[in-house]
Amino acid sequence: MRSILFFAFILVTSQAFAQSIFSTQYESQADISVYVVDYESQADLKVYKVDYESQADGNEGLWYFVDYESQADKKIYFVDYESQADLTIYFVNYNSQAGWRDKSKMHLMY
Repeated sequence: MRSILFFAFILVTSQAFAQSIFSTQYESQADISVYVVDYESQADLKVYKVDYESQADGNEGLWYFVDYESQADKKIYFVDYESQADLTIYFVNYNSQAGWRDKSKMHLMY
């Protein structure tokens, strides 16, 4: 019984930190609203888009965009104005640049 509970805990925990992202068409379908800023210094999170889902492990700004909503860990909606956003992001060119600038918003991606 303990081994089953331990395995279930590990499975749930690992899924909770994954960063498979689906971009919705409507804000009402999304878990959070996101705005892409022009400058790195304006962002809460610096995001790097990875090529494979296995690279998107952890809550460190490594995002893998999936094709279907059912595959996503988080559903986001890109808003037109920064004031509408729960989270501001900046897309970086290298995975080593990804990460949180404002750690108080980390809970949004769990």
